[in-house]
Amino acid sequence: MSEKPRGKPRAYHSRKFLDSREARALRILSEYLEPLDRFEKHGVDDTVVFMGSAQFSSREDAEAVLDAARARGRRSGGGELKMEQSAWYQEACTLAFRLTEWSKALDGGERRFVVCTGGGPGIMEAVNRGASEAKGLNVGLTISIPKEQSDNPYITCELQVHFHYFFMRKFCFVHLAKAAVPFSGGFGTLDALVRFGVIDAEGLALIYSTDSVDDEFDYLTRELTEYSLETPGATL
Repeated sequence: MSEKPRGKPRAYHSRKFLDSREARALRILSEYLEPLDRFEKHGVDDTVVFMGSAQFSSREDAEAVLDAARARGRRSGGGELKMEQSAWYQEACTLAFRLTEWSKALDGGERRFVVCTGGGPGIMEAVNRGASEAKGLNVGLTISIPKEQSDNPYITCELQVHFHYFFMRKFCFVHLAKAAVPFSGGFGTLDALVRFGVIDAEGLALIYSTDSVDDEFDYLTRELTEYSLETPGATL
């Protein structure tokens, strides 16, 4: 007869308890501590958060949609619109690439200004892809939603964080952010609006609008250099 284990299982080993309503505070705390632990281990102290539509495609994917529709003798199937929108995908990819290369070349050898996205397709994929092609770390903060979106394959594996609580994901977006770069997008991109009282009207003065990758790159690197390089932990 085998000997019975002594004592009872510890509470923090009980999956039933951890999944219960009573342990909700522990789950929230885990979504705070676990990502920060990863960032610390990989030397990520400053991020540049990119936002934008999950619907935009790369040029190669848009061409594939268009070619498939034409091969079936049908209309474009949305391929022509996707081809137009693919220009934003490419610009996001290019900007993330250039920003990552610039960050890697900074003195001190620290990992400064790591790009961060929501980890999904579209603009998010383009940004993670650009950083990856520049051989730099990049962050993807994904979320459990009713209609699941596939995580893009360009996120640095160790820095892909999956959230259950939307507000903890939002906290993680802003906690280390030194700049935010919004591209065209839907509700997720546009949820901070003055008329709803979410941000101050004076905050609009912090928003810089441009359609040029070169202009955006120059603005970002100038502002990050002035306000963040000499003061680790400072925010724009």
